Amino acid sequence: MKRILLIPVLAMAILGGNAASSYAQKTVMVGGAAMYPAKNIVENAVNSKDHTTLVAAVKAAGLVETLESAGPFTVFAPTNEAFSKLPDGTVNNLLKPENKNTLTSVLTYHVVSGNIDSKMLMEKIKAGKGKATLKTVQGEELTVWQKGKNLMIKDAKGNSAMVTIKDVYQKNGVIHVIDTVLMPS
Repeated sequence: MKRILLIPVLAMAILGGNAASSYAQKTVMVGGAAMYPAKNIVENAVNSKDHTTLVAAVKAAGLVETLESAGPFTVFAPTNEAFSKLPDGTVNNLLKPENKNTLTSVLTYHVVSGNIDSKMLMEKIKAGKGKATLKTVQGEELTVWQKGKNLMIKDAKGNSAMVTIKDVYQKNGVIHVIDTVLMPS
């Protein structure tokens, strides 16, 4: 009898870490909504109240299908508040059909191919002796470093963004929420 009871206890002890982290990933809240690893980037992002501007921009740029594909993608996702830091009229101007190419460039500058979670970012920073360079889907680079306990990202124009929520796992990648819109050169 003791042996039968011991098997489930051992299984839970061995698998418990994975089960607990998997459960935690499912309950990561972004913008008041749970982000589920079984859903893709778009399926999750549309539920975040903090990312309505980003979702509208992704739709206007025609990138929904791309971000629903298999990927994997690492997305540095600026919040509505991040977009509100841009000069007045910038977002409305970018959303105009005639500015689709510029909008696409800005959005794809926030995406890196691959599934790069914070642990991998830290490994890259360590290997780069304090800084790591990531090539974006847009073609230009981002610089990542650690400042205290925070992950920071610098864009081509010298602006810095802080990762406010890291490792939001998706079926087709990972999202890191950031507090500033990154701009290509």
